[in-house]
This record gives sequence, structure tokens and C-alpha cells, in this order.
Amino acid sequence: MPMAVGGEVTHRPTITVASYNMRKAIGTDRRRRPGRVLDVINEIDADVIALQEADRRFGGRGSAVPHDLISGKSGYKPVVFGVSHSRLLQRIPYGHHAEKWLKLETRNIGWHGNALLVKNEVEILDFAVLDLPMLEPRGAVLAELSIGGQDLRVIGMHLDLSGLWRRRQMRAILDHIAVRPQVMPTVIMGDTNEWRVAAGCLKELGENYRLAPTGPSFHARRPVAALDRIIVDTDLRIDASGVHHSDAARRASDHLPVWARLGV
Repeated sequence: MPMAVGGEVTHRPTITVASYNMRKAIGTDRRRRPGRVLDVINEIDADVIALQEADRRFGGRGSAVPHDLISGKSGYKPVVFGVSHSRLLQRIPYGHHAEKWLKLETRNIGWHGNALLVKNEVEILDFAVLDLPMLEPRGAVLAELSIGGQDLRVIGMHLDLSGLWRRRQMRAILDHIAVRPQVMPTVIMGDTNEWRVAAGCLKELGENYRLAPTGPSFHARRPVAALDRIIVDTDLRIDASGVHHSDAARRASDHLPVWARLGV
């Protein structure tokens, strides 16, 4: 966004972030098409994007979008957290041989389905996975990044269906942020499963955070609910935000992606 400085017009640097519940690459036509998800990600062209339901839930629990597809057909790389979930075949002797025999893809890109993709030129300074209080398996992922020389902390999350657990999970995320050794601007984003605008887990944010006014993103065919949120701390300005509407996005998942352009 341009601004006047000493009578001259300059451009303030911005960072674009996005969040996308990709539903394990299963579209509104009930077909699994990883390429469509990647098409949508490329359309958004964000510096960093938080993905939910990024890994398959069964089988090898590998990434729903193959690693080779990400590296070969996009300018993105996943933040590698170095963790994986236990798989059924791991519990039996020689289970890893059975996985190879069945040709199961076991390389995940996230933690409890949460993943972060960043453009190739983004520097990853630090990262962590967060265990959250849960009734059903939930977690969050955190990365501290340098984007065009600007530091930014990003947390990707997918909160519980239960309102009580959502509030506990949001508090846990804020507690994790509070004990990080470095102070830097922070964005929390993902599928909150919160239908209310200023209640439930969103009340836990207090005065230090605000919601980017993205708009309703669910259901992709007829968006009526703003379940997908981008939450920005007060050190960041929000220059623009919205929901990504495209033909590909309406087919690729039952959620539309949300995005925000931020100034540091």
C-alpha cells in the first residue's frame, strides 16, 4: 500500500498469509485430486499458508498432496517438523516391510493434519509442534520465519468441534506463544470450528489480537459461516483481507481459503 513520506510516495512492505482447510484433497465432487489443491494454493500466492487436514487420516498417514507435486509444481516448501503419528502397521512385527509392500506413502507434512507451506525464499528460523488439550486428536504447528527481512511467527491450528475444548485449546496456544524465547509479530490462523463472531474461543484472545475481516468461507458451494480465521496481533496492520473465490477453490474442498495482507 503506498504512503507519502517527505512528499514522496513509497510502498510499505506487506506479507500475505492464508489459511486453507483442504479436506485431505477431497473436493466437493468427492474425488481426491491433490493437483486441484495445489492449483488453489498457487492462485492465492501467499508468502505462507496454513493447511488443515493436510495429511491422510488412515493408511500410511502420508501427505494428501504428494511431496514431489509440491516441489515440482509450486514455489513452496513445507516446514518440516520431524514428527509423525503412529500407524497401525507399526504395531505389528515387520510392519514397515508391509508398508513398503503395499506402497503406502508415509511421509506426512504436518501434525494432526496441520501443516505450513512457505515460499522457497522464506527463511525458517525455528519451528515447533504444539500438543493441545483434546477430546479428539488435535494439535497445532508453529514456525518463526524471516520473510523479505521481516520476522513473523505463524501458528496453524484446527480446533475441536466442542466449544469447551476449543476455549482450552486457544488458551494453550496463547500460553505457548507467551513462553517463546523470541518476541515477534504473530499470526494465528486455521479452522476454528467457531460459528460465533465474538464469543467462544475467540473471547480468549483479549485485547492483544484482532480478527482479519475475511468473511464466510464454509461451505465452499454457498459460504455462510466464517469458520476459517486469521487472527493478528496488534503489532501488525491489516491492509486487506478476504476469501479466495475461484472455480478451482469451489471444487477442491468444502472450505474456501481465507487470506490477509499484513504490514509489519
